[in-house]
Formats: sequence, C-alpha cells, structure tokens
Amino acid sequence: MARELITLLSSREIDKMRRAGHLAGQLLHHLSAFVKPGVSTLELNDEAERWTQAHGAKSAPLGYKGFPKSICTSVNEVVCHGIPNEKEILKEGDIINIDVTLIVDGYHGDTSKMFFVGEPAPVAKKLVEVTNECRRLGIAAVKPNARVGDIGAVIQEYAEAQGFSVVQDFVGHGISNVFHTAPQIPHYGDRGKGLRLRPGMVFTIEPMINEGTWEVDLDPDDGWTAYTLDRKLSAQAEHTIAVVEDGVEILTPYPGEDM
Repeated sequence: MARELITLLSSREIDKMRRAGHLAGQLLHHLSAFVKPGVSTLELNDEAERWTQAHGAKSAPLGYKGFPKSICTSVNEVVCHGIPNEKEILKEGDIINIDVTLIVDGYHGDTSKMFFVGEPAPVAKKLVEVTNECRRLGIAAVKPNARVGDIGAVIQEYAEAQGFSVVQDFVGHGISNVFHTAPQIPHYGDRGKGLRLRPGMVFTIEPMINEGTWEVDLDPDDGWTAYTLDRKLSAQAEHTIAVVEDGVEILTPYPGEDM
C-alpha cells in the first residue's frame, strides 16, 4: 500500500486556516437564528451564500465535483451531503446538521453543527449529545506522537457504549488550500494503530453517529445524499483542528461553545 503524502502546514498557513475556520464558525452561528419550523433548507442555503459573499469569502461546496449548493443540510435520517431544496421544509422535532466550508485567501474552514428544530424527541436529543461528546473526545485524543487510531477508538468506544453506531463509509480528512487531502481520519479503529500525528498536520474530525445501523444508503438520483440504511436518525459534529507542539488547536470554534 502506498504511503499517504502528508503536508505539514507552516505557522503562516495555519494562521490562514485559522481565519477561514473562525469565519466558518461565525457563519454557523449566524444560521442558527434561521433554523425553525416552516423554513426550507434552500432558504438556509441562500442565507449562507449571501452572508459568505458579504464577508468576502467563497463557499467551497458550491460546484465542488458538481455539488449544486453552498452548504450541506442533512435532516433526520440523512447522514451527510444533504442538498438544500425548496421542498424540504423544517418541522417541529426535526434535527438538522448544517455543514459549511468557507474559502478565505485560498484556505478552507470546514465545520458542521447539529441544530434542533423546536423540541426534539428524547432519542434525538441523546443522539446529538453523544455525537457532540464523540467529537470532543476525538479532539482530546489529538497530540504529537499519538496515532490516528487513537481518535477513532475513543469515538467508537463511547458511541457504542451509549447504544449507537459509527458510520464507516465517511471519514475525516486533511484540509488546507485543498478541500480534501491526506490523511483520512476514521471515526472507528484501534488505539496505537495508524499514522503517527505530527505538529503541522491539519484535518477534520467529524463523527457521524447513527441511532441504528452504521450502514448507509446513497441516493441513486442525486448521487450525494447519504441516508441511514434503516432510515433511523443520524447526527454529525465537525471541527477542523491543527496538531500543535503542546497538543491540539480547534481552528473552527463556534461562538459561545467551549469545544
């Protein structure tokens, strides 16, 4: 097997990533006020594009490998890559992941967050809480000389202990002035296995946690939307992080959130 070519970013490049990432977190915070019953996912998309342009940035997903919109909106049983559209109207009790990636001065800030539409069902609330904790635990496992497998192991152990499953078809990824690059960051695995982490590595940690089976089903019509195979709920939480000398830095902080 060929070794992945890993690019270590300079402090100057990480500063560019930091600026893109902070703006992406601000965009998610801005969109939170629009997540309510009666709003279409297309309205969320259009507001995101308006805000992005107003702040001098670009939406990385728009046109990426043919993706038709500026953000991904994944509602309820959609695992990831949901395409915003005018017919999809948010309703009371829905959960939605909004995934945004902004380009600022050529570098990417990639992050996503779960939102409740009104009052969620208990299982939905627990799923989102567990998913957020999975992301926190995965990030906490990052430090120089740790292994990629350490990240996946702690996420998988916690999710499964809570009665949920970890999607294996989609993983985190390296990111810089390139949207998706090495290394791949699975959200499952074994401690002490995989690539050794080094300062200067920048990648996403974005666990997708399912209520039922971990298996997914790709929409044959649009080629993007991934559903849970059993059509039970799914949740995702994502940050872009940098491995630094003394541990880890979150490059996409969400305003008012500790992690």
